[in-house]
Amino acid sequence: MKLTFLGTGTSIGVPEMCCNCAVCTSADEHDRRLRTSAWIETGTESIVIDCGPDFRQQTLRAGIGHIDAVLLTHEHYDHVGGLDDLRPYCTGHDIPVYAEQYVIDDVKQRIPYCFGDCKKPRTANILPMPIEPGVPFKIGSTEILPFRVMHGTIPILGFRIGSLGYITDMKSMDDDSFALLKGVRTLVVNALHTKEHPTHQNVRQAVLFAQRVGADETYFVHMSHRAGLHEVMNAKFPPHMQFAYDTLSIDI
Repeated sequence: MKLTFLGTGTSIGVPEMCCNCAVCTSADEHDRRLRTSAWIETGTESIVIDCGPDFRQQTLRAGIGHIDAVLLTHEHYDHVGGLDDLRPYCTGHDIPVYAEQYVIDDVKQRIPYCFGDCKKPRTANILPMPIEPGVPFKIGSTEILPFRVMHGTIPILGFRIGSLGYITDMKSMDDDSFALLKGVRTLVVNALHTKEHPTHQNVRQAVLFAQRVGADETYFVHMSHRAGLHEVMNAKFPPHMQFAYDTLSIDI
């Protein structure tokens, strides 16, 4: 299985508009971050996790030829704002989009023309697939286990796919969900910035969480410009932990 980080930035991306900080003006391409999204190639399936407003740019950059399904962690714009850009991938057929029912309901209100009887020519044809935390499902031959994490007070989803655990926008997780990460060898988890935040882990909290999981490799995502320079921060992390960066591909 191969995972490509389509984007690793927070909701506004990096560089941030109207900012001249060291990260936003960095010449290092690793410090340029589109909104967080990932592409998973299992060998038989092509699956995207989250579909934000940078999705068109991300798919062109990554050379994604087809998509079998999309997984949504939650309904915030930086994770669903690019769903209409699925249109070239669903000519003549629907794209299954797996999400909790409340997320599907929210997306239907935003882009009703992509669903059911409201579908129009040359729009994305989205097939909503409701899922629940703790209940595994399959896309082709690939089993996926959604699990509950908390985005502040908002319940959202993480996903386990084989030995991969994928989490974004998390502030906390209960013991039942944590138990579902047992045996994960590759962990992807959010690390917003260096200060305390009410709805996201900061970098220190992300490192502590990763140490508790004990995966062989941990990649941090959903970083803001206040998370620090890629090169500087990666030199400070414990072994086998690092900031991911846009376009990074890893074998799992």
